[in-house]
Amino acid sequence: MPEQRSYPDVGAPDPELENSPIADDTLEESEDLKQELPGEPVCLFNSKEYPNGTYVLSGSSMLRCDYGIWVLAGPGDPENP
Repeated sequence: MPEQRSYPDVGAPDPELENSPIADDTLEESEDLKQELPGEPVCLFNSKEYPNGTYVLSGSSMLRCDYGIWVLAGPGDPENP
């Protein structure tokens, strides 16, 4: 996980807006999604683009953009996992 600092709080994904897929906790699902999707330079969250490697907070989770797929990167509040 990256060093602690302020990350954008993007809220919950809005099904009416465009969102990149979010991989569950399993490495297998993340690898499956990577094979299905071409490596994108950005991830979308509620129709907003975030560059590869960006960390965001969504609810109680921290997500990291990994070439067009959001992957879980840890708890949204490291003080209260």
